Amino acid sequence: MARSDLLVSLVRAGASGDKQLLRDAAEAMIADERAKKHFAVADRLQRALSTVSVTPPALTSSAQLGAHSNGRDAILELEPKVRLDHLLLPLPARESGRQLVEEHSRADVLRANGYEPRHRVLLSGPPGNGKTSFAEGIAEALGLPLFVVRYDALIGSFLGETNARLRRLFDYVRTQPAVLFFDEFDAIGKERGDTHETGEIKRVVSFLLMQLDQLPSYVIVCAATNHGELLDRAVWRRFQMRLAFPSPNRKSITAFLERIVDNWPERPRLQTSKIAGKLGSISYAEALDFCQNVRRRQILGLGDVSIDAALGAELELWVSRVTPEGLNAKRSDQTTAEADASE
Repeated sequence: MARSDLLVSLVRAGASGDKQLLRDAAEAMIADERAKKHFAVADRLQRALSTVSVTPPALTSSAQLGAHSNGRDAILELEPKVRLDHLLLPLPARESGRQLVEEHSRADVLRANGYEPRHRVLLSGPPGNGKTSFAEGIAEALGLPLFVVRYDALIGSFLGETNARLRRLFDYVRTQPAVLFFDEFDAIGKERGDTHETGEIKRVVSFLLMQLDQLPSYVIVCAATNHGELLDRAVWRRFQMRLAFPSPNRKSITAFLERIVDNWPERPRLQTSKIAGKLGSISYAEALDFCQNVRRRQILGLGDVSIDAALGAELELWVSRVTPEGLNAKRSDQTTAEADASE
């Protein structure tokens, strides 16, 4: 019997034996086959593995909707392109990222001494400051695919459906080394003590914690949140690295702008430090959008618009942009005016 046929038989035999132990061994075999680019063997093993369940069945038959799926429909598989050393990161995040890459690059040394590389990372901070790019940079440095979780395909409306989809998602990602990225992680990791949440959300959080505990170390989980205060306290404890991505100061924005301007065909006369001062307190993503708008305006000018003219026009528009703070202030004014009118 061929090696692949033997392994398939062993996996199917797990239905009557120690299923969890056999499943763990099979997942490791599948990951090894994919690493060797033996995709046909890995796919065959994975199909066989999907017939062996080690978790409780869904609570209702409605959770069986899409049961033919193997979990891939709940993720977007991306090829990482961002390099970790090209990111402007706070020192703790930069050093932690370097350590994480080294631990997984030399995992055999750690395992020979009874340790596993860390593989659960929580990223918190305001939007637009590098959390997604950090996860992509880790995947690029290790040569791994980046799996981005799709909540639209994960969260269901029926009792037990979300847990069933979560189970299939984790069953799939266990079959190969990868970086699994949860953006807006507070969507499924909310505090279970919140009295406004339903019992279904609490069951999802409990099931999620169990799945995170069982995930093998060759799958790196990066979970990002803009609202760390909303996460369940037990969720915080599951992550071995907890990294903050704060809003950048003016010096950091200046350095970021300098990198971008260096790639322009011509430099503006206005210094990047002064541009940063005019932009004010912004995120890296907002700074990038601003610079791209400047270049778009110049390019569409077909030689009639200089970089200085394009920059000046965009700076004039910048002061009139809509911000969350401005929206909140406007809503407050509207509320006050409505209250005055009702008196």
